[in-house]
Amino acid sequence: MKEVLLVFIGGGIGSAMRYLIGKSFTGWIHNPFPYSTFVVNIIGCFLIGIFLTLPEKFDWFTIEYRLFLATGICGGFTTFSTFSYENYALLKEGDYVYFLLYTILSFSLGLAATFLGMYLTKKF
Repeated sequence: MKEVLLVFIGGGIGSAMRYLIGKSFTGWIHNPFPYSTFVVNIIGCFLIGIFLTLPEKFDWFTIEYRLFLATGICGGFTTFSTFSYENYALLKEGDYVYFLLYTILSFSLGLAATFLGMYLTKKF
């Protein structure tokens, strides 16, 4: 039950962070590219790279920390379900260039950010 509570609390924190970042983009940029989801996903990928690599370096980084930070906060923070819906909306509206740009950049930069997070955690 302790693990579920850690994920629950972390998920709430991550979701609130995602909401606040999304609100910061409202009215700021006016085109169909979903910048706030894009930024959140890249940051989330970087953070999960760090959080899933820390146990390799530090004995104190227990399963409870991983559940709270990676499963909870990152799970609540990242928005690939929103990503999927926004891609659907871009296709439905015929914004094929933005669809391709969003999909390719999200995947490639997300993967690169995860590797960078893991690399930096192992290096330092």
